[in-house]
Amino acid sequence: MPRNWTEDDVLSLARSYQTACVLSAAADLDIFSHLHAQPATASSLAHRLGSDVRAATILLDALVAIQLLAKHEGGYSVPEDIAELLTETGSRSILPMVQHQANCLRRWAQLTRVVKSAGPAECTPSIRGESADQAAFIGAMHNVSGQIADRLVAELGPPAFRRLLDVGGASGTWTIAFLRAVPGTTAIVFDLPPVIPMARQRIAEAGLGERVTFVAGDFYGDPLPAGADLVWLSAIAHQNSREQNRALFGRIHAALADGGAILIRDVVMDESHTRPVAGALFAVNMLVGTAGGGTFTFSEFREDLEAAGFTDVKLLRQDEAMNSLVRAEKRTRPAGTR
Repeated sequence: MPRNWTEDDVLSLARSYQTACVLSAAADLDIFSHLHAQPATASSLAHRLGSDVRAATILLDALVAIQLLAKHEGGYSVPEDIAELLTETGSRSILPMVQHQANCLRRWAQLTRVVKSAGPAECTPSIRGESADQAAFIGAMHNVSGQIADRLVAELGPPAFRRLLDVGGASGTWTIAFLRAVPGTTAIVFDLPPVIPMARQRIAEAGLGERVTFVAGDFYGDPLPAGADLVWLSAIAHQNSREQNRALFGRIHAALADGGAILIRDVVMDESHTRPVAGALFAVNMLVGTAGGGTFTFSEFREDLEAAGFTDVKLLRQDEAMNSLVRAEKRTRPAGTR
């Protein structure tokens, strides 16, 4: 049923950027980590940050107003529940995801221009720098996937495989979940050279380093490592146009062992491309952030996988966000054929 909108509803929606901008600025400046280490006045924090005192005071007061900071006679401090979420060392830290969302916000602010020009938005590094932004993106993927990886792999059976190829898997999160679920197996993590060390560290910390091979490369052009009987493609397809996905699926098909399978974790839209809501909004994120990315229906995934040579394409799991699963197989060739 259509919503009965009021003036207040529309204006509240129009103003919703305000709290997001306040939180984003605090995350980029790492204010929560600074104040958790040592509560401070606006003046002393501004000195630490190398910022303007008036500007720091206004931002800090806004953070108090939305209950992300506490204010007292000695200045400002971070409540413990917020410190757990928004400091670098917090036990449940989602700071990388908030910093990644700050980068997204800067692109979303250019949406009107993107719609007129067919985009994507101009991408400029945050004040933290390009390498820190990349690290935040990889950390953000772990923030999201870490909450569901073990459970989702368990839902799959877990799948039978001997060697996993995790394409674009440099958070390491999914490789860890698959290897924990299926003892005696091995994996290959394939991703860009700058992010491979992040996966290597996380996988080593999980005690699984001896079961993983790390291969640096670009899946848009480089051949993929051969020999895996299961390929995991998590949150990658939406970055691409359908043409790019067909090309990537073709490279995966060529690398995959006969009788092997591909598992795709991503948004899967209904045929109208308007549900789930999170998927329709995520398509906007791809509009401002990529040259051809978007969110796709199951029929579109099936067509593109079949065009690349896959068979038996199935929707294994439907989710309101990024955790739908599509599976397809590489047919076993008859003996004696090439």
